[in-house]
Amino acid sequence: MEYLFNEGNFEEEVLKSEVPVLVDFFAEWCGPCKMMAPIIGRLAEEFDGKMKIGKCNVDDNMELAQKYRISSIPNMKIFKGGEVVENIVGAQSEGALRDKLNSVL
Repeated sequence: MEYLFNEGNFEEEVLKSEVPVLVDFFAEWCGPCKMMAPIIGRLAEEFDGKMKIGKCNVDDNMELAQKYRISSIPNMKIFKGGEVVENIVGAQSEGALRDKLNSVL
């Protein structure tokens, strides 16, 4: 299951999550973000139950983008226990991203 994170649900769904969370900070106009979308979707299915995986639109959630210093996208952050434990900037291969996810489980 792929989640949609925003300023309204971020604290509950990401920071207070019992499982690690990958947040893909993206924008609709971003080409590399569009390239990553199907990969994020497949990994969300694969890791369902072990990790939450979802997206956060930086244009709609400027406060979150500023708080987490998102200056270039795609920017993926893995949260565990409410803290950022991994920061991934730029398009990634599915295998490289899967390895990062497995490393925090």
